[in-house]
Amino acid sequence: MKLIKSYFGDFGGMYVPQILIPALNQLEFNFIKYYKNKKFNKKLNNILKNYAGRPTPLTLCKNITKGTKTKIYLKREDLLHGGAHKINQVIGQALLAKKMNKKEIIAETGAGQHGVSVALVSSFLGLKCRIYMGSKDIIRQSSNVNRMKLMGAKIIPVNKGSSTLKDACNEALRDWVSTYHNSHYMIGTTAGPHPYPTIVQHFQQIIGKEVKKQILHEEGIYPNVIFACVGGGSNAIGIFNEFIDNKKVKLIGVEAGGYGIKTSKNGASLSSGKTGIYFGMKSFVMQNKYGQIKKSWSISAGLDFPSVGPQHAWLKNNKEASYVTINDTEAVNAFKKLSYYEGIIPALESSHAIAYAMKLMNNNPSKKQIFIVNLSGRGDKDIDSVNNFCKNIGKNNE
Repeated sequence: MKLIKSYFGDFGGMYVPQILIPALNQLEFNFIKYYKNKKFNKKLNNILKNYAGRPTPLTLCKNITKGTKTKIYLKREDLLHGGAHKINQVIGQALLAKKMNKKEIIAETGAGQHGVSVALVSSFLGLKCRIYMGSKDIIRQSSNVNRMKLMGAKIIPVNKGSSTLKDACNEALRDWVSTYHNSHYMIGTTAGPHPYPTIVQHFQQIIGKEVKKQILHEEGIYPNVIFACVGGGSNAIGIFNEFIDNKKVKLIGVEAGGYGIKTSKNGASLSSGKTGIYFGMKSFVMQNKYGQIKKSWSISAGLDFPSVGPQHAWLKNNKEASYVTINDTEAVNAFKKLSYYEGIIPALESSHAIAYAMKLMNNNPSKKQIFIVNLSGRGDKDIDSVNNFCKNIGKNNE
């Protein structure tokens, strides 16, 4: 059987302990066996429609664009069961795990959106699951932690390093090394060792497929620009993938600028990192001058990650997509503005993409243009983080 490519240009690969190679090969073999299988896809599509809630709508923002000639549409992945795009690929991976006779799921989570999706699909399909989460993220995403527990997931706090997503990924991978015979590691983004980036891309590309039909129905033409936030990069790959070959549609990934790209507190691996090996793959990695992994930072737990999926590294190097940054303050302002004017509370992750779209719109208000922002998740989980951020700004200004 022909195997799929393990690299995107110079990026990707399988940089893991030798003991995991059979597990990754087994995963690749089963992905190739089933991803075009009619019976498998019939079941997958049925669950996506009747359990997850696909297709998601495309919503036109009528208020934040007033006074300009820009149209901004939101692809509403926040309306999926679980509240985020994460469920798209989790269902696919869970069905593959069942085909491999795996009884347990291991996962990591930062913002908790992937963890919630893993917990709900494990419950739905009768799989045990344990989820690694940085202790810092457990505090800032407490509502999602409670949801995961309610659905039967075991939450394992990680107190090492920066106690965030990076450290949760490392611990989940260590767990898998000793348990892979009976467990499947359900990576939450388009990162990690081959074949994960390809598998996640495949199951997330449904976002772009739907957008393509929906925007033609609404406008009769493709958009000028598509925006998506980028941490690991799964929602961005999901919406970008269908438009990569269309040179008339500009693709912009928005990274976490944190306190600013020139400070040590950001999560912008594509904008401030360089090529390295991390999390079983070769990609852009935030490093110090000695090549050690730097701590990332973002007000958004889901973007607080020091690397990025290898396909994004390849898209950047080939100029197929552009990557920019939005800082914490700009993201919070976008969070509040979309909530106030459109009645939609976006995830802080997605707020980065919204902020950059609004920035481009306001820079050229007379230009007729169509933007689509991938609203990757809902922001209920982030209300406390935003309130605390605003209180601290108030204190600093006193």
